[in-house]
Amino acid sequence: MDKDDIIIKGVAAKTGLPEKYVAAVIKLLDEGATVPFISRYRKELTGSMDEVAVRAVEAALKAQRELEARRDFIREAISNAGALDAKTAETLDKATTMTELEDVYAPYKPKKRTRATIAREKGLEPLAKLLMTGRPEDLAEAAARYVGKHDVKDAAEALSGASDIIAEWASESPRLRNITRNHYQRTATLACTPAKGKDEDLKGSQFAQYADFSQSVRRMPSHQYLALRRAESEGLVKVKYELPEKGAELRDRLIDNFGPRYASKECARILDSAVEDAAKRLLQPSVETEVSASLKEEADKVAIDIFAGNLRQLLLGAPLKGHRILAIDPGYRTGCKVVALDQQGNLLDDSVIYPVPPRNDFAGAHRTIESLIKKHRLDTVAIGNGTASRETEKFVKGSGLLPEKAVYVVSENGASVYSASDVARKEFPDKDVTVRGAVSIGRRLIDPLAELVKIDPKSIGVGQYQHDVDQAKLKDMLDYTVMSCVNAVGVDVNTASEQLLSYVSGIGPALAKNIVAYRAANGDFRTRKELKKVPRLGDKAFELSAGFLRIPGGDEPLDNTGIHPESYALVKEMAKSIGKDVKELPAKGELLDSIDVKGLAAKGIGGLETMTDIIAELKKPGRDPRTDDDNEAFTPGVEDFDSLTEGMTLPGIVNNITAFGAFVDLGIKENGLLHISRISKRRISSVGEVLKLGQRIEVKVIDIDRPRKRISLELIHNS
Repeated sequence: MDKDDIIIKGVAAKTGLPEKYVAAVIKLLDEGATVPFISRYRKELTGSMDEVAVRAVEAALKAQRELEARRDFIREAISNAGALDAKTAETLDKATTMTELEDVYAPYKPKKRTRATIAREKGLEPLAKLLMTGRPEDLAEAAARYVGKHDVKDAAEALSGASDIIAEWASESPRLRNITRNHYQRTATLACTPAKGKDEDLKGSQFAQYADFSQSVRRMPSHQYLALRRAESEGLVKVKYELPEKGAELRDRLIDNFGPRYASKECARILDSAVEDAAKRLLQPSVETEVSASLKEEADKVAIDIFAGNLRQLLLGAPLKGHRILAIDPGYRTGCKVVALDQQGNLLDDSVIYPVPPRNDFAGAHRTIESLIKKHRLDTVAIGNGTASRETEKFVKGSGLLPEKAVYVVSENGASVYSASDVARKEFPDKDVTVRGAVSIGRRLIDPLAELVKIDPKSIGVGQYQHDVDQAKLKDMLDYTVMSCVNAVGVDVNTASEQLLSYVSGIGPALAKNIVAYRAANGDFRTRKELKKVPRLGDKAFELSAGFLRIPGGDEPLDNTGIHPESYALVKEMAKSIGKDVKELPAKGELLDSIDVKGLAAKGIGGLETMTDIIAELKKPGRDPRTDDDNEAFTPGVEDFDSLTEGMTLPGIVNNITAFGAFVDLGIKENGLLHISRISKRRISSVGEVLKLGQRIEVKVIDIDRPRKRISLELIHNS
């Protein structure tokens, strides 16, 4: 079996997908195709794999190739050491995980100078091998042969050195490593205690609950493990692994599984002692490191998946199209920055008002926003949810200038990052950061996706322990999530920003810049074909990107759909089959339903999956898959933290989801925590089963920690 076949089989085994379709996806990926492109436009080749499945193949392919590269390296290293016998080669070939490979490599891996190394330098390895047979009855006599050689002073030193070598062999035994690994995963607990002299610091920290904490390894929640690591890194706690009965059962099992079945009494004593030493000094610390790495990897995966899920929900939030926005970035001392935006988010005007302490200039603020509303025909207000948000919202709603339902409070997480970025400076070179921030707040209401792609996803403020997880994996997942969302929605090539275009399949930053430059020099694109005139946008880039780029009002109606240009001829055949022209098909449901796609597929005219997608696109040409189920603004049910009482019910909006629960915006500065145990009467494995970001819910206040300003909630109703 060649290397490619091995990789295909490995990926298929990891994903549980048919080898035939896995092979097709791998070929497409190796040719440079993106996940959105493959899942959308190559369904016949992949067995209609959705984006999740294609992404899983991509991830498994990377892991499998890393595994094969490591296998080749280890095989060569063992071969160069002259130790690659048939049994070792077979074990290497059968290994399906990195752990199994590393267990095979352990005896041959270059080592630092250890106690076993020193013993070998003294020529004691033959004595260790003799002891491993279990035959010597008189150990003193066996060891005496080595006394006086290589500075071995006496028999005790010879036996001690041989025991060190045996302990190293035991620690490198795949069998003993597996026993230890399984024992830890099955029975070990992680115990946490305050670090020396840190009792008071721990009590006053967010990690106070870990002052006396213990949890089994196999039931360790991801968020708790990340919290423990953070607390430990800050020097507040000490974390250690504990085994039942101090590991006595483990040591007995290790001893029973190492060495000869029958050994002399004295020899057995030496071997048992060596295994016990190996367990305490070598095996357990090594396995604890492995278990920690495994817990961290799983915790990272959960945290990253939650972050990506939250980000996806934010990016795919419904746009508020067709509205002219008065956007406000609230503030106390420096006032509230106010901007007027048209339907496309273009800046029309900006000003400053002071309707909050310390100035409380209600009359002046009223005149300013009234003037802006009338001058620019503004019909909707977007208010950032940061400092002074509550007071600003109260003032605007009380002004009577616009209906209360037209006033929205918008998350401003990351707005300050955008306002200080090169992108913002390029957009508004003559405006300060506060004006840019207000523009970003308003644009988030008009089109969340188009605005949020300008910000580093990590700055958007959803998820848990994002700075503690593997940053490379986090970036990869978040970048993929943004790309997935952008391509799911589609992009108007004539209005999209450089940042939005850069996430389109096959485009990237360089081509996005070229598209914007071409557009500026030549005017709007009239057809998708015209994209080929953009410098460096070749056939491959066009193939990967064209289906995701939209041209509303262009020369070719199909250019404003998700139908790929490569299928335009097929659309003509479909229209021809019912005696119609392509121009007669869009938005004609009954007409489109009359097309016999199964019959056309049977004749080989086109793929059934592709034609089914074409029908769906033609039924709703130019559709935006984002939904806008609720355009009503949120009305808080409480004024401030001090107004809260236990037992009261309140409206709220879910603004962050974690593994342990959801944080709920109650319309005040402090968010409430809705623990996972308080979300559903039935047992749920994740908060996402019940709630989503931005969802309106009704909650009950069950506990108020006034000193720390923490609010515990219970779910009453979710819409």
